[in-house]
Amino acid sequence: WRSLVSASVWGAEGREFESRRPDQHRNRPPAAHRQCGRFRFWAMLGEPSMTKSGVLPSQALRALIAAGGLTGNPAITEAQIQPASLDLRLGMVAYRVRASFLAGQGRKVADRLAEFEMHRVDLSQGAVLEKGCVYVIPLMESLALPPGITAVANAKSSTGRLDLLTRTITDGGTEFDRIPEGYAGPLYAEVCPRSFSVLVRPGMRLTQIRFRQGHAVLDDAALAALHADESLVSGEAVISEGLGFSVDLRPAQGDLVGYRANPHTGVVDLDRIGHYPAADFWEEVRTTEGRIILDPGAFYILVSREAVTIPPDYAAEMAPYLAMVGEFRVHYAGFFDPGFGHAAAGGAGSRGVLEVRCHEAPFVLEHGQVVGRLVYERMSERPDTLYGREIKSDYQGQGLKLAKQFR
Repeated sequence: WRSLVSASVWGAEGREFESRRPDQHRNRPPAAHRQCGRFRFWAMLGEPSMTKSGVLPSQALRALIAAGGLTGNPAITEAQIQPASLDLRLGMVAYRVRASFLAGQGRKVADRLAEFEMHRVDLSQGAVLEKGCVYVIPLMESLALPPGITAVANAKSSTGRLDLLTRTITDGGTEFDRIPEGYAGPLYAEVCPRSFSVLVRPGMRLTQIRFRQGHAVLDDAALAALHADESLVSGEAVISEGLGFSVDLRPAQGDLVGYRANPHTGVVDLDRIGHYPAADFWEEVRTTEGRIILDPGAFYILVSREAVTIPPDYAAEMAPYLAMVGEFRVHYAGFFDPGFGHAAAGGAGSRGVLEVRCHEAPFVLEHGQVVGRLVYERMSERPDTLYGREIKSDYQGQGLKLAKQFR
């Protein structure tokens, strides 16, 4: 079916997908549309009984686009498609709102904006999103999910490393970043810059969306078996509701263990790659004692002690860290793509960069302390592109590293 997808989704110039505009779906009854989308999607992938549960790979995303289950205005481009997710693009306007909110069951985001909007920001020529403010931005993509397909969104790596709290909300939504099967409607990004004011433009990709069919998460027994075959982590594997990882505060060379965001800085233009001197925005964190004290309200970039690997037939997501274990939160950007750190994609294990924010009380963080876990999921099929091989990947083989805007 791959040749069928290739023939049906590429536009005349071979660069963009043919895709209906969101407004072309609104006059069509949602149930009828979802049934049509389901028929076309499964016609490309095969009957549901012949497909596997798991995270949808890049080639299945192309089929979903061709079936009308995933649309964009302007059309979705090939550059947005990752091995196990799709990048979502900012639209033309940002709404400055009084507070973060969810639409709530039976209600639309547009209606709630009328309650909470303070003013609108035109993004067409570029505009600054101010530190500490909350914005809601309509995205260029819309969904009409077939039955059996759910979606989850998450911030991209560079978004998290800039301390941009970015979450996806939907009409009728009762939680952030989670989209149920059968959802038909627009997508919105809630963006709250926490450490730096940022300059954004339409089409920028701050968040990504992953699609699942059925149950994909590996239980501990399956994860242990996979580790025995693939060696998912350097050193001893701590497996308990995922693969645990710890913080590195005793580097092999030197005493640099991380960075702390400076409280008063200039604006970061997200399009300027390798442009900003790190010292203008970050304070180096050094220790020879194997421990640091996290200050309340401060944001840190640290690195895991272990090098992790995501095999080509699997994806992973960083699970939220439990507040009862420590007064801090680890990692805004939670997706790890197939091939991350894997030899088949040119990797040799990659350490996870940790975005850490301390909350109410100072907290002593010590070398080797477990700070989070990776939840592994099966892919429904091996993707035709892998992280770090067929696509440009900024963080393959990474160690301690800031966002790509800094040098």
